[in-house]
Formats: sequence, structure tokens, C-alpha cells
Amino acid sequence: MSGDYTVGDYLLARLAEIGVRHVFGVPGDYNMAFLDHVVDHDRIAWVGNANELNAAYAADGYARVNRAGALLTTYGVGELSAINGIAGAYAEYVPVIHIVGAPSTAVEQAGALAHHTLGDGDYRHFLRAHAEVTVAQAYLSAGNAIAEIDRVLATSQRERRPGYLALPTDVAASPAEPPAGPLVVPAPEVSARVPARFTDAVRTMLAEAGTLGVLADFLVDRFGVQAELAELVAAGQVPNSTLSMGKGVLDESDPNFVGTYSGAFSAKRVLAAVEQADLLLSVGVRLSDSTTGFSHRIDPDRTIDVQPFATRIGDRVFAPLPMREAVRALTALVAESGRSWARSDLPPDPAYDLVGDTASSGADSLRQADLWPAVESFLRPGDIVLAELGTSLFGAQAMRLPAGATFIGQPLWASIGYTLPATLGAQLAAPGRRTILLIGDGSALVTAQELGTLLREGCTPIVLLINNGRYTIENAIHGKERRYNDISRWNWTLLPAAMGGESVTTMRASTPDELHAALARAADPTDLVLLEAVLPATDIPDVLRAAVRSLAATDDSGLAG
Repeated sequence: MSGDYTVGDYLLARLAEIGVRHVFGVPGDYNMAFLDHVVDHDRIAWVGNANELNAAYAADGYARVNRAGALLTTYGVGELSAINGIAGAYAEYVPVIHIVGAPSTAVEQAGALAHHTLGDGDYRHFLRAHAEVTVAQAYLSAGNAIAEIDRVLATSQRERRPGYLALPTDVAASPAEPPAGPLVVPAPEVSARVPARFTDAVRTMLAEAGTLGVLADFLVDRFGVQAELAELVAAGQVPNSTLSMGKGVLDESDPNFVGTYSGAFSAKRVLAAVEQADLLLSVGVRLSDSTTGFSHRIDPDRTIDVQPFATRIGDRVFAPLPMREAVRALTALVAESGRSWARSDLPPDPAYDLVGDTASSGADSLRQADLWPAVESFLRPGDIVLAELGTSLFGAQAMRLPAGATFIGQPLWASIGYTLPATLGAQLAAPGRRTILLIGDGSALVTAQELGTLLREGCTPIVLLINNGRYTIENAIHGKERRYNDISRWNWTLLPAAMGGESVTTMRASTPDELHAALARAADPTDLVLLEAVLPATDIPDVLRAAVRSLAATDDSGLAG
């Protein structure tokens, strides 16, 4: 054996190998001995969070920027507090490794009624719970730890989904050898015959198409196919769009980017380019109620639907065919056609036609129609932008992101408060990039504790907090003026100081002129900036208003979850 090298050290070595430089979490007596190894590690830093749910959100945001993330909780109470965040990472394909410090093997084998258990001697309840929301799981023992750590991490990386490791206290301290070689992540399977059949089918469809469009979504980012997708669009100057969940996977500054697709709530230009194209190349797309309100009208027989490991055209499935290989084949065929697919017949692109309201004059109260154009003008290439589900995410749909920007939202899992801790993770993953959080006051109430963690870690995000005094998206869906949509009224600009912020910039804007002045002051932050933008409770983006009507017709709960 290599001196005092342990299973815990082996796990940390593998985490560092896949790019993890920070581990988020909360200490507990079942994980603290292993936590000593985390704190002493020369390549990994410990980030303690206010609670385990926030830690899971932070690890998720970290992994979206960094391609891998990790959190450490204690058994039972800690891991169950985090499981909501892990479920969101599973739904939205984010590779987070959840490490759970568990009671010792002897305690488990004795069936002892230890604290944090259900008192029935069964120590595998929570492993089974996590089996529903992780792609691979293992309860480690001294005999299986090395193989199981490699299996879970490799599967998580391949499938781009969370993994779960229960690490008993004695197993973490068990002797081990350092990794003998690099972690082997199995390459996606590809058939020798499938690409040829796929190419023949697409070549025929391209020859018969008069117009072509590209629609992309978040799975392009998760499986790292942005560069190949950019080549596809450029090969034929193809009109292109993304859903809100996939904003940023295409260059929105490109003239052929037509805007964000939101089903029937899209701008006319977007509808013409996506739904009316003779042939649509749909890459990594998942259509959900919170992105289209189930109002999309996309003909599967005129769509080449590229997913991570297979592609569908109508009722034909081409598998196994990894997304990267499928997109490269499409690029070659578009280039082979020798055509420019750019379209001059698309409707004009009026600015902010998704927001709708008329902008107010400088002295009037701030409105949604003022806010989103101002934020768009504020953005720079390479920014990381996080938008909370609610008026923030729906309003941000109208913005065009600058080149190289990363956009983070959670419209599918849609857990309130996600983006504030995710901001912590995103900025720690890329400290050299400007990070901007767009969040409502109702959502911020849920996870505001992580403002203290952001301050402690020296992070410098720009937090634009939309204060409209209610759960505004819930208010729009159901219960207008009902007291259950009321929220506590906090003095937000005083909050950072109460959380230990000695060097913080706080501002409040209630008019367009105040907003522009505050954004100018916030442009190059050297410390955390909290800008409170005060808007009327009933003022919402038009796309949200239309989506609410559609959701109400299909599901009474809608986005109110």
C-alpha cells in the first residue's frame, strides 16, 4: 500500500481527474473524517453551504459550467435534504456526484438503531431513493470501492447525469492504491451500418427541401456538441433558433439566429423559420410545458430529431448513433448540397416582441418592457447569465445573448430558488467570467442564505433582484390577490451586510433612469453587487401571459408546482 493512502483519497483523485476543483456540502458526523481529506487536498477546495439543498444547487450550477460537480452530505437527513437538487440535475442532464458519508459497515451489519436512520435496521432506504434520480449508484465496501467509484463516475460522465456514492466511515479510511491509470469513460456506441443509412435518408430529404431550419436545445451543451453545431449552421447559413432551456448553445449574435422558440408564443419570424421549414434539423431538443406550453406544431415527418444516442425521422430510428456523429454527418451533407439556406422572406425581427408592453419614459415606474432591453444592452461576450424560472426566465427569452455567453436556467425541473446557489457554483467554476443572476424576490427568499456563502468565498456576481412583491408567476397562474401568493417583504439592500458583507455594492432602481444608472455602476464589479429592481406585481412578459393561458388549459397546476 502507498503509506496512508485511503479509499477517500482515491475518490478525491478521481474527482480531480474529471475536473472537480470544489466540493460543496454540509459537514456531519458521518462525513467529517473524509472531509479532513477534502480540506487537505491540494487540488480540491471545500465549499460549505448553508444547507444541503443549496449545496446540490451549487454543485449543479458548477457542473453546467465545469462539465462535472460534486457535493458531500451526511447520511439520511443530509442526503434527503439534497435529493431535490439531485433530481433536478437528473432531469436536466447534469453530471453531479453525490457523496454520502454513511455509518460504518459494522453498524450497518448489526442493524443498530443509529441516528439519522429510520430505526428499522435497513440502511439502504436512501440508496433506493437515489436510484430513481441518479444514473449509477453504489454502497461502497472495502472490497468493491475502487471498481465502484470508477463505474459510477464513468457512467455519470458518459450519460451526463448524476451519480451516487454511499461512503461508510470505515470504508473511507480503508487503505487503497492510487489510480493505476486514467478513468476509462466508455465511448458511445455506434453501428457500422447506421451512419450510412442515416446519410442516405438525409441526403434525399435535403434534395427535396426548399427551406431548412435548425432548432437546438440544452442537450447540445450537455453532450459538448456546440462546436459541431456551429459548423452545421455555418455550412449552409441555416436559419436557427433555440428553446429557452438551450439559450446560448448557438451564437445569438449571428444574423441567421432568428430568436428563441416558444411554440405558439414565438415571434412570427421564429415560427416561420422553425415550424414552417420544409425540413427541420432538431438537435438535442426536449419539448416541455415550460418552454412551449405544449403549443408547438412541429411535424415529425419533416424533422430530423437528433438525440444523445439516436436520431429519429418520422417513425424511423437510427441507433446507435451518437449526437456528435449525427451532427457531423448533417454538416457534411449540408456542405455537399452547396446551397445557402439563408432566408430573406422571414418576417422582420421587432425588438422585444415577446415582452410586448410599451416602454415607459425615464421618470415613470420601471416596467418589464424597460428591464429586458436594458439587461440585454448590459451583457458582454463571455458572460454567464442565470435566470430563475418566473418573470426572469420568460423575460430573458427576448434577449439576444452576446457571443460566448453561457445561459443557465432550470425550466424543466423548475425548483424555486435554484439559481441563487447555482450562481455560487457557476462563478467558482469560472472565476474569470462576469456572472449575472436574474431572480425574483419570491424565489430569492428560498435560498437567500447562499448570499452569505458568495460573500465568504469572495465571489463578485451581479445579482439583479426583481422585487414585485409577490409570487408573481404563481399569481399569474392562479390565485390573483390571494394571500397565499403574498411573500415576506425584506429590505434586500440591507441583507448582504447582515450576512457579513463588508465590501458590497447595493442599489435600488424603480424607474428606467435609475436602472440604467445602476447598471452602469455595476458593469465592472470588484465585489458582490445587489441591484434591486422594483416592478409592479401584475406586470409580466407577454410570452409568460400567453404560456399561462395555455398551461391553465392543460394542467391546473401549470408552473406553480
